[in-house]
Amino acid sequence: MRLITAHRILIGAGIAFFLFYAVLHVWHYTHGGGGTDVVQALVSAAVAVGLVAYFRSLRGWGAPRS
Repeated sequence: MRLITAHRILIGAGIAFFLFYAVLHVWHYTHGGGGTDVVQALVSAAVAVGLVAYFRSLRGWGAPRS
C-alpha cells in the first residue's frame, strides 16, 4: 500500500467521524440538550467540510508522472 492511499483512508475516516459527531450532537440537542451541543455540532460539521476540501485537493497526488 502506498502512503498516499493510507493517508486518504485516514482522512476519509476523519470525515466520517466528524459527521457522526455532528449528527450525534444535533440529536442530543433536539432531545433536550443545551446550546453547547449546537456549537459542537457546527464546529464538527465545519471540520468535516474542511477535511472534504483537503481530501479533494489530494486528487493529483500519487498519480504517475509523465
